[in-house]
Amino acid sequence: MQPEQIDRSLVDFAVLAGWMEGQGLPGGPFEDVEPLAGGTQNTLVRFRRGGRDYVLRRGPSHLRARTNDVLRREARVLAALDGTDVPAPRLIAACPDETVMGGAVFYLMTPVNGFNASVTLPELHAGDKTVQREMGLNAARALAALGAVDHVAVGLRDFGKPEGFLERQVSRWLSELDSYSALDGYPGPDIPGLDDVARWLGEHHPATWRPGILHGDYHLANLMYSFDGPEVAAIVDWEMCTIGDPLLDLGWLLATWPDRADQSAALAGPLGAAGGLPPADDLVTTYAERADAVAGRDLSSITWYAVLACFKLGIVLEGTNARAFAGKAPRETGDLLHSITLGLFRRAQEFIGA
Repeated sequence: MQPEQIDRSLVDFAVLAGWMEGQGLPGGPFEDVEPLAGGTQNTLVRFRRGGRDYVLRRGPSHLRARTNDVLRREARVLAALDGTDVPAPRLIAACPDETVMGGAVFYLMTPVNGFNASVTLPELHAGDKTVQREMGLNAARALAALGAVDHVAVGLRDFGKPEGFLERQVSRWLSELDSYSALDGYPGPDIPGLDDVARWLGEHHPATWRPGILHGDYHLANLMYSFDGPEVAAIVDWEMCTIGDPLLDLGWLLATWPDRADQSAALAGPLGAAGGLPPADDLVTTYAERADAVAGRDLSSITWYAVLACFKLGIVLEGTNARAFAGKAPRETGDLLHSITLGLFRRAQEFIGA
């Protein structure tokens, strides 16, 4: 694909060329230009210039109110992770100035040589249960590498508001759920177990915890795997990243783990359906093997984090159901996500009962 075939309202390659030269990056023609799928809101374009490969990331054509701030935060996190052993794209250069490219913040990062196992499984991975098991365990190992990063040491001291992070979670997400009532036609949440789960979370939250980098949406669909084996090539889609309790990421992985027969397994796609993933308990054991990830963190409370993840994700997905009632999202999408919400709350109650 040629640069002129990309919508100039998204990427103006003449502007990009001048900006890149100002950053000291190699010049020359843009080659191998290719739009990429990835994420639900942002634009990704891969290209080659001056003998180097890049991926440009920016917001969609119609920028939302917080899109540029989110992109600035993503770029800052990726820069901070450079030099760590966290598998993630590496930041090459960022343009936080939204006046350069038609109102959009953007950044350049290294391409990831890998595949999304929630979309497809190569022959090597599809046909080997041992490889599938290691893919699952490596999801926990990659997360432990993130949990081991000292956010202060990598320059993210002021990146979030960790004080009271756990204590405000239940009220924060109940308020979000209440806000959906402003959407015309939404009859309110029909979620069995909602009040019971909220009450249990309020009565059992951990007494102490240690802040760190929280990805915020850690599940199999946000991982890229190596074509050559079960290794995680990169954790992607850092839109929700903040400084909070990293054990919530582990809880999120447990909440979305495809080891039960409900709709939430759909989040894992072909890998979830392949049948070779380890049981969820093995993820916790594998995470705990990395001592610097668990130091000062109470893994005995992991059930609480898994329940919170079910609660939070279920409420987030219910937002699309509410928008579908208001005609702002397809009805079939609303129905699907509502069914996943119901599955998540069933899972939360199973966690509590166990």
